[in-house]
Amino acid sequence: MMMFLARIRFVVICILLVTVSSLVSYSFGKKAGLAQGIAADGTPKADLTLFWDVWSRLENNYLDKKDLDPKKMVFGAIEGMTAALDDPYTSFFPPAENKRTKEDLSGEFSGVGIQLGFIDKTLAVMTPLPGNPAERAGIRAGDLILHIKDEANEVDKDTNGINLMDAVGYIRGKKGTSVTLTIYHEKDAKSKEITLVRDTINVPSVELTWVGKDKKIAQIKVNRFGDKTLDEWDKAVSEYINKKGSGIVLDLRNNPGGYLQRAIDLGSEFITSGTIVQQQGVDQTESFGVDRPGRLIGVPLVVLVNKGSASAAEILSGALKERLGVKLVGEKTFGKGTVQEVEDLPGGAGIHITIAKWNLPSGKNIHKEGIEPDVLIEYVADEKNPEKDNQLDRAVEVLNGVITAAK
Repeated sequence: MMMFLARIRFVVICILLVTVSSLVSYSFGKKAGLAQGIAADGTPKADLTLFWDVWSRLENNYLDKKDLDPKKMVFGAIEGMTAALDDPYTSFFPPAENKRTKEDLSGEFSGVGIQLGFIDKTLAVMTPLPGNPAERAGIRAGDLILHIKDEANEVDKDTNGINLMDAVGYIRGKKGTSVTLTIYHEKDAKSKEITLVRDTINVPSVELTWVGKDKKIAQIKVNRFGDKTLDEWDKAVSEYINKKGSGIVLDLRNNPGGYLQRAIDLGSEFITSGTIVQQQGVDQTESFGVDRPGRLIGVPLVVLVNKGSASAAEILSGALKERLGVKLVGEKTFGKGTVQEVEDLPGGAGIHITIAKWNLPSGKNIHKEGIEPDVLIEYVADEKNPEKDNQLDRAVEVLNGVITAAK
């Protein structure tokens, strides 16, 4: 998941940015007229008299003066302001939390290997990252996280109403330490506790595996749209071209999104021209289309998706489906159809603000709905053969049909 504006190259879709004014001190705020809520152009805004009244009462009357940390109080006030919008994707991030969002996009951090989101305002697993502690413990996309416990760090929290970055902060931690999550899977009778030992999480953005009977079909798995994605993608495409592959299964399962521009870059490999995604803002709708020559135009293609395919992954899969008629195989996608603008703030903090919806080329918005696959098949684990992937096998079958029809 976790974007675009006119300067689309620097915007993120799953976790993105905006410019906000500098944090101000109590005394400055009063002098600047913030208590009256006067904007720079002289128009009245919110009346902040009550805010400063409460601040003064705390300064004057609170028992333990050493707990009155102005910076933490300002951060808390801003977090409450964004939370009041009732949009889990509009959030303020103090410096430590803002640093974590950047680690997500760099692809290297210490934790249990899950990307988080919300399902009906309940904290949920968007993506268990392959080969990491959460996936090894059987945690799956769409699982709900009801409670987080870490005795060493004195964390014992229900997740009802939790901020996304607070949840990330509680779950991540030093390599070798443990955290216990209370997980509910939709088909289970009750929730269960799963204790995970944290490890270094370093997941490549793009991985290529040769599959099929003749090993000429490329399974190109895109795990996220981050800092390294384009370079790794270009290497995978070069390998495919050099080996003269017969077709591609583009695997976007458990891809939570990332930079919107990366989704456009990858879409441009297959689509010759025209719209890939639309941004529907307050006043206008803008279209963003193919912006570079594609090396895979006309290559037989099938896309694999599941509940963990979100945001930029949905943009790419939806564009390929609508523009080229590419078959989607797997399960319905996550359903994140909003755009967050993200900006670093003074002192290392950051803010993500929902500024628009993103729409498929047809104009359809999939927020909270997701994208239905053309070939529905749920993943079924094979205990006797853990390497078996029934969804991938079905995608290869569908792709072989595409290849045969193209001859």
